[in-house]
Amino acid sequence: MLNSILALSVTQNASDLHLSSGEAVRIRINGQLQILSKEKLLPLNLEIELLKLLNEVQKKQLQQNRQIDFAYQAVGIGRFRVNIFYQQRGISATFRIIKNYIPDLSEIGAPEVFKKLIKYETGIILVTGSTGSGKSTTLASLIEHINLTQSKHIITLEDPIEFIYQSQNSLVQQRELTYFDHAIIDSILRQDPDIILLGELRNKHAIQAALTVAETGHLVFATLHTNSAIQSINRMIDVFESNSHDFIRTQLANSLKAVISQKLVPTEQGRKALFEILINTPAISNLISEGKIKQIFSIMQTGQQYGMQIMADN
Repeated sequence: MLNSILALSVTQNASDLHLSSGEAVRIRINGQLQILSKEKLLPLNLEIELLKLLNEVQKKQLQQNRQIDFAYQAVGIGRFRVNIFYQQRGISATFRIIKNYIPDLSEIGAPEVFKKLIKYETGIILVTGSTGSGKSTTLASLIEHINLTQSKHIITLEDPIEFIYQSQNSLVQQRELTYFDHAIIDSILRQDPDIILLGELRNKHAIQAALTVAETGHLVFATLHTNSAIQSINRMIDVFESNSHDFIRTQLANSLKAVISQKLVPTEQGRKALFEILINTPAISNLISEGKIKQIFSIMQTGQQYGMQIMADN
């Protein structure tokens, strides 16, 4: 039953599938939620189907935390990022459909400056946006372009692993970690990476890890759930205690290379990504150090020669 619904979702070119106890099956196409089947899902039957996807350890995690994130590979159908959780009517699940190939930069409409950004040897490149804005796809396209065109050692830390990379000119090693701390970061640094993908920076420990790794001479890719470059910088600073802000601003001013903020908008051909791009020029670095974050936007408006653009430029 479940695999047939997943297969139908893929053929409908959906981005997400929603299975909710006592509700009709719904899919999201071009950002809009639609009913796939009007038949309501019985809670017990749905729970039996969803629990088949989990091993014993995952079942215990679901029972303890009342939710779990993982990746699921349906043979002959595709790969999915899954969140199973319990709500008032019973068990529910959301399946994010992961493309079975990694689109190249031209396919996602990436500006030319993206190819310059991935040539940096050190620093932090952030890809930001709301849930479902295409951050994972953009990040995968950037990593895959490096994989195809450069000879690097790339280590990814993901929760869960989404796109699967095949090593080309680069060596790509993917690790599934639900968290990372200083001990894990120290261990990864001993594995001789050139590039580290840290995934989502969910808290101050993750942000501090990104800043520390960048300072050790590595290129770091990461995501944030923020809607603009300015908001991203503020988030990375404000998550720390106020007495640490000066130090964090200095670290960020020295380590940040770029912030790519994006959103998806509907078109006749499907959804298209719009990008806002901040490049950390010396002028912007000074503003970050001095805490004059609001003034950055005016530099972005006139920074086209550096590859910068705001949403209105799209």
